[in-house]
Amino acid sequence: MTERNHAPAPLAFHYPGHGENASTGVAICHGFTGSPLSVLPWAEFLAEQGFAVSVPLLPGHGTSWRDLATTRWQDWYRTFEQSYLDLAAQTETCFVAGLSMGGAVALRVAALHPVPGLVLVNPGLSFYDRRVKYVAALKYVMPTTSPIEEENPVTTVTEDGDYSKTPLKAVHELKKLFGQATRALPRVQAPALVFKSVVDGVIPPTSLATIAKHLDPAKLKVVSLPGSGHVATLDVDAPVIFEESARFFRRHADDRVASESS
Repeated sequence: MTERNHAPAPLAFHYPGHGENASTGVAICHGFTGSPLSVLPWAEFLAEQGFAVSVPLLPGHGTSWRDLATTRWQDWYRTFEQSYLDLAAQTETCFVAGLSMGGAVALRVAALHPVPGLVLVNPGLSFYDRRVKYVAALKYVMPTTSPIEEENPVTTVTEDGDYSKTPLKAVHELKKLFGQATRALPRVQAPALVFKSVVDGVIPPTSLATIAKHLDPAKLKVVSLPGSGHVATLDVDAPVIFEESARFFRRHADDRVASESS
């Protein structure tokens, strides 16, 4: 059995890598109000394959919605960016990946750093609720709202702490993050693998459409997930995500090594 160096969920997951994939790192970002629990099986699968893996716990997450209300999008972004930079310093090649809001964070990292590729699962850049347009003002008259609930959510716990409410201050920060990530899309040059659930009650199809509009179509592959909801990393299509992402990381790590040696 592979020995791992990580704290109990939902604390950050870190694994140094082993075998032929040890020099390849993957930094994974969880989603809004979530925790590393939502991507833990994915991280563990990659660790079993020998990849060096890092999944930080973002500020305001893993505790309560009250803590989330005190954080800004820069806090979330910088925490993940530093996790990526630390892992990149320890490996020869380092990829980024993300679920939901984590996809937006990963996209911005890929726009600002020379990552060799990125993998996104139901990445968020837009909202279903049109009231978000007015969230900058609404947060002063309606401090919290109910969390978004899918019709058939996964039964596995995806978060820890009290997130029975969603602070609109945090939603406003999320909106700003989505805007920053969207504006950075033209600078993303790396190959991208995107997994998108056919039925996603959290993130609308416009998010994927925005990504497809700005990324090089020759470097973008989209895989549909017919049986999973939003947190697809814990749903029935999870094995597809795990196996295809591992192949993607191996292939593009090999491509980089080949280009550097030629």
